[in-house]
Amino acid sequence: MKFIEKNRIMDEANIKRVLTRISHEILERNKGVQNLAIIGIRRRGGPLAERLAENIKEIEGVQVPVGILDITLYRDDLTTLGSQPMVRRTEVPFDITNQAIVLTDDVLYTGRTVRAALDALIDLGRPRCIQLAVLVDRGHRELPIKADYVGKNVPTSKRETITVRLREIDGKDEVVIEEIIDT
Repeated sequence: MKFIEKNRIMDEANIKRVLTRISHEILERNKGVQNLAIIGIRRRGGPLAERLAENIKEIEGVQVPVGILDITLYRDDLTTLGSQPMVRRTEVPFDITNQAIVLTDDVLYTGRTVRAALDALIDLGRPRCIQLAVLVDRGHRELPIKADYVGKNVPTSKRETITVRLREIDGKDEVVIEEIIDT
């Protein structure tokens, strides 16, 4: 498949503003940082979780625990990923039991990634609650999953995709809509 860029919907400044807003919303909803932790879904959810935690530290003066969750073995499409799927480490160096966990990802689409992440989290302990923060919600849900914190809602067609690039992984911050083109 080949993609062409249709529209840049967020640049570095937009992403920073959105993450600042989400950080404030998290603090307001949870009435501060007590028993709060942020866990990013590997790959781009990790840097987003780190950025949210840094924002919260700047606002509240307290560092909340941050973890990274690998969901590879929890995916319902594991057999389509190839004979040797790339499994990375889950890095959650704290007990999630009785914590308010903010699960973080870049794009919410069908809901299947979040479902896998919920299964993976429950294997780590029993959180008090799990909230979902996403940079972009593009719709087209296949499961009854809704984000608690959304940076931007972007309705898309099935021929479009949302590509998030983050400086920690891709060298720059941007979100673009790309369209599949027939070759």
